[in-house]
Amino acid sequence: MTHGVTTGGRARRRFSGGWCLIVGFVIAIALSGCGSGVKGSAPGSPAPATTPGAPLDKTLGAGVTASTIKLGVVLVDFRQITQFTDLIRTDAEQKQIYQAFIAEINAKGGIAGRKIVPVYHFYSPLGSAQILGLCTALAQDDNVFAVVGTFVDFSGDAQTCIAKQQHRVLMTFNLTKAIIDRSPPGLIVTAGDLPERSASILIQLLKQQNTLTGKTVAVLGDTSESTVVNETIVPGLRNMGVHMGSAAILSVGTTGDTTQAQAQLDSFIEKWKTEHVDAVWLSGDLASTKQFVEKIKAALPNLLLMADNTDVLNQAQQMQQSGVRPNPYEGILAAGGLTSKEYDQSANWKYCAAIYQAQTHKVAPDAEHTIKTPAGKINDINGTINDACQTLTMFHEPTGSTPSTISGPSRTGARGRIHRCTPVSTRPTTTGGSRPTTRPSEIPASGRRSLPFRTSRAASGDARAAPRQHRPCLVARHSLRGGGRS
Repeated sequence: MTHGVTTGGRARRRFSGGWCLIVGFVIAIALSGCGSGVKGSAPGSPAPATTPGAPLDKTLGAGVTASTIKLGVVLVDFRQITQFTDLIRTDAEQKQIYQAFIAEINAKGGIAGRKIVPVYHFYSPLGSAQILGLCTALAQDDNVFAVVGTFVDFSGDAQTCIAKQQHRVLMTFNLTKAIIDRSPPGLIVTAGDLPERSASILIQLLKQQNTLTGKTVAVLGDTSESTVVNETIVPGLRNMGVHMGSAAILSVGTTGDTTQAQAQLDSFIEKWKTEHVDAVWLSGDLASTKQFVEKIKAALPNLLLMADNTDVLNQAQQMQQSGVRPNPYEGILAAGGLTSKEYDQSANWKYCAAIYQAQTHKVAPDAEHTIKTPAGKINDINGTINDACQTLTMFHEPTGSTPSTISGPSRTGARGRIHRCTPVSTRPTTTGGSRPTTRPSEIPASGRRSLPFRTSRAASGDARAAPRQHRPCLVARHSLRGGGRS
């Protein structure tokens, strides 16, 4: 029996480390009302809709009182998946970090004058049973106003339960457009990128550089990414005129048992050989985990790999630190943004690090350094700080100055104002443009390519912690990265 799970995340998926990719799809929702002192609605009850000219409903949202607002904080219990990952987060440190940012908000007046009262839950991402149970508990037992953290269910059922069935705001990572579209607009929010957007950016960069000219390209994803594969990646590559091999959709699941998926991949590898495939696009976090990439590169060692997620660079880092040679992720291409050093010097990180240090009296570990546990695992404190900072800052800023009442979201979205965070730029950065690119000296010799986009190799160079994939929406710069430098 073969086991595997994607953790980091971002067991997130996209909640593990990865290179920064900020896009103009970051959405914050401001839920405001017009009165105070009214009793809150019953747990799970939908907020009434409003019509133009009708008296405004002054009912407080679920989990909101005159002085408090209850917030569910849901985090992965890495103790239950430690055998599957080299990157971990401890329950105590995750709670301390989220609490630090909540304390900062409360010290500055809270949300519309109300203090955040957090309710913490930890769960195993193996299967959906625990997280589906949390959906009911958070809404009906805890009666929270909103849910933040690493609330991840690759099937999308748990996210839909929170937003569509229980009518609570969800701010998390590892989302797809298909998952978001199941629920009313504005109720599922992410500080990160969506795979559809990441794929479109990577396709644009590959086209500009003619990277796939003369190649036969196959696509590998899992069932949770099938919509991304079939509606974004495959059509995008065909529109480029790329010669296509077979697209493979694996039945990975989240139980940890990948026996069926491994057998499926064996069959596709043999098919790719007959199709003379020499490039494979990895879609999503599950299909790009080490066990699948190792098998692919063992059978097709000269294959060019591409990925629409930057967690592959974190996977490469783990292989590097484990002494795996050759590293199967060597040379992988992904759309990325700031390097670790650039992000550590950014206003985004300085803002988050300052709050962490003020509240915990400890220096925030940056993205350029790896913290190892006694067991040899990578302790992703940096990633947790970024996750907490992003989601809680986004939760606070649209509502923090709103007077009086915080209303619950209606099923029609009548009382939800959606604000889109507009980044500095969403255009790819080239050497011919007005924005600077990485200097050639910053590109390891072994990873140098004829691409004017930023490149790096996740398997060569020092073993440093990869930066978080999701950053507060201050910077947007896209580049084509070669995997290898962690």
